Amino acid sequence: MSKKQVATTKAPGAIGPYSQAITTGSWVYTSGQLGLNPETGNLMEGVQEQARQALNNVQAILEEAGATLDHVVKTTVFLKDMNDFAAVNEVYSTFFKEPYPARSAIEVARLPKDGLVEIEAVARKK
Repeated sequence: MSKKQVATTKAPGAIGPYSQAITTGSWVYTSGQLGLNPETGNLMEGVQEQARQALNNVQAILEEAGATLDHVVKTTVFLKDMNDFAAVNEVYSTFFKEPYPARSAIEVARLPKDGLVEIEAVARKK
């Protein structure tokens, strides 16, 4: 199995020993993306803006890897507070269309940089 690192300046750089994404064959696996503005490195304000920015970051990484959001087959959404599920869902629904990717949503005790939401994706390249 060969794997290739994916990196773009259109999404925040890794804040640890990991890659923004890895491709292997025709598959793309993104690392979890916070709602960090790639230009400033700061978290966006509020859960909806963080979700929007996290998905923009996922989208930029996928594009660098030769895929789009239409190629996403699975996402995982990590939430600081499950009470934010509906608000995140509202934003999430503007990024994906039917057939929607499979998805898991998990409430976690804490996210890096004290983020409110983190989103990762698995996609099949075009």
